[in-house]
Amino acid sequence: MKEFKHNSASQTVLSELMVPSYANFGGRVHGGTILSMMDKVAYACATKHAGNYCVTASVETVDFLTPVEIGDQLSLYASVNYVGNTSLVVGIKVVSENLKLGTVTHTNKSYFTMVAIDEDKKPAQVPGLILRNHEDVRRFSEAKKRKEINKYVKQQFIDFTNNMDLLSEIDNLQNDNCKIEID
Repeated sequence: MKEFKHNSASQTVLSELMVPSYANFGGRVHGGTILSMMDKVAYACATKHAGNYCVTASVETVDFLTPVEIGDQLSLYASVNYVGNTSLVVGIKVVSENLKLGTVTHTNKSYFTMVAIDEDKKPAQVPGLILRNHEDVRRFSEAKKRKEINKYVKQQFIDFTNNMDLLSEIDNLQNDNCKIEID
């Protein structure tokens, strides 16, 4: 019989103090530090749900909504929003808390697609997802629609690339911020 789990069984929170060694050249937290933390929390969440080691297959747009300051407490909230046969979509919300002022700011969000891997390093089946409320249904449906849209956009780009007329593209680029110097 197929196994099903609710996302509450795998919801994961990762919190860490942003220290000076995480600073970029502008004195704020380096975006790469945040991306690494997002990958870690996605792994933990997906692995808890799948019961197998999970790897990152893709990352949708990561929105950097506001900068994160050194000295802030960064918390990442991860939840399984969608499952396929061997893959899971983990939604991640990142918030930053200024510990002196107590203010909390939503700083980042993204969706990570993770694939469960078995002991033979092959994709493994994942448990289904129990949808208990309207929010669960909304998140599952949105993730499913994003997957369909992404597949469509990929195909459109492949078609564009395969059928590109470079002379027409050169004409199309005349008003763009580029200088064409083809001999």
